[in-house]
Amino acid sequence: MSNTFRTLDHADVKGKRVLVRVDLNVPVENGVVSDATRIERMAGSITELADKGAKVILLSHFGRPKGPNPKDSLKPVAAEVAHIIKRPVKFVDDCIGEAAERAVASMHPGDIVCLENTRFHAGEEKNDPAFVASLARLGDIFVNDAFSVSHRAHASTEGLSHPLPAFAGRTLQAELEAFEKVLDKPARPLVAIVGGAKISTKLDLLGNLLERVDVLIIGGAMANTFLLALNKPVGRSLVERDLVDTAQRIMDQAKAAKREIVLPVDAIVAEKFEAQAPSRVVDVDAVGAADMILDIGPRSVEQVISVLARARTLMWNGPFGAFELEPFDNGTVAVAEAAAELTAAGKLISVAGGGDTVAALNVAGVTDRFTYVSTAGGAFLEWLEGKPLPGVEVLRLK
Repeated sequence: MSNTFRTLDHADVKGKRVLVRVDLNVPVENGVVSDATRIERMAGSITELADKGAKVILLSHFGRPKGPNPKDSLKPVAAEVAHIIKRPVKFVDDCIGEAAERAVASMHPGDIVCLENTRFHAGEEKNDPAFVASLARLGDIFVNDAFSVSHRAHASTEGLSHPLPAFAGRTLQAELEAFEKVLDKPARPLVAIVGGAKISTKLDLLGNLLERVDVLIIGGAMANTFLLALNKPVGRSLVERDLVDTAQRIMDQAKAAKREIVLPVDAIVAEKFEAQAPSRVVDVDAVGAADMILDIGPRSVEQVISVLARARTLMWNGPFGAFELEPFDNGTVAVAEAAAELTAAGKLISVAGGGDTVAALNVAGVTDRFTYVSTAGGAFLEWLEGKPLPGVEVLRLK
């Protein structure tokens, strides 16, 4: 990893003004940060730079404002950063211009400031050269520590790497190292679990994974479309009828490439999609006309766990069932617990990511027992699809 990207190991930051792109786009309710996971992850990067004598200047977007708006201010988030790293963080109410320049000019080595939401300026998302230049005036070095926004070529993710020497922060580095273990140099067999509702949103992903994995396990409502392609009854389940041919083509490709595809053999069905709705286990050949498939059944869970038991590496994106409603979270939770146990025993490298996946692993209470869980939604998917990410590509050692 360190031989493919410029990291903080390559940077001399002492006494330098370091612009650090972090992802402070965290949930805030009534002016208070309600989930600080992202901040906790980047705390080490921030304190390492300060301890090395850098003047640390934090840049981030927050929400999708169209111009300055007090409700999209980073001020409460900056307070939470200070609380987590147990150091003062000075908040500045603009990210460019006189106020920002004055604040940076008065910094001492080890100081930390947080500038206001970069998206208060239209130049951020346009990657406008004049806006990039205004940001670059504030720093000597640029550090990208926000993988989750690196799929966007914005001023503070990609633009700043041109006028300033650019490096990957520790959080971004950890993310890239975890991914390298999974897709670039995986211990085999490599197994991927792809779940969620729709094939349509994961077509590029399925195509890229089929070329790389040994076994592809398909779960969630997405599996229903594959079952329909095999002429199984799906009742009133969520299904993409216009993609049945696509599902068949994916299965044909897998067969030609000698890749194994694992589909459910039984299912938990109910006639209503609501919590604690009367449900039963049926074979996938016996789904009734009024039934909705809402989770994988116990034999499918056993089948998936037996595949994981012979795997060395797992890449997971998407739940097996409608995990947000009990009891339809059982399949996802059982598989997550098995993967966590194999990981803890040193038998499996497990990397998971995507919003629903993170939420499902939190429900299962196993997040901290996976090798790596990525909180980056869109960037994680695009990276798995094999697409180059602008904010990462600029950090490659040429």
